[in-house]
Amino acid sequence: MTIEDTVFSQRIDELEMKVAFQENTIEQLNQSIIEQQFTLEKMQLQLRYLAQKLKDMQPSNIATAAEETPPPHY
Repeated sequence: MTIEDTVFSQRIDELEMKVAFQENTIEQLNQSIIEQQFTLEKMQLQLRYLAQKLKDMQPSNIATAAEETPPPHY
């Protein structure tokens, strides 16, 4: 085996390690995206539920500040 063969072999080994590392990183990122998508869908569902609950609420019997008559001293 020549020096060139050894250098090429080392270089190939380095490239294979980098590819394996990148594949692992891509898989981890993919899993993170899947988890974030699940969380986002859950939050959207909760928001729709809360929005519907707010729509279904009866109006309050308490007058707003604009509707209140001012106190007699004004």
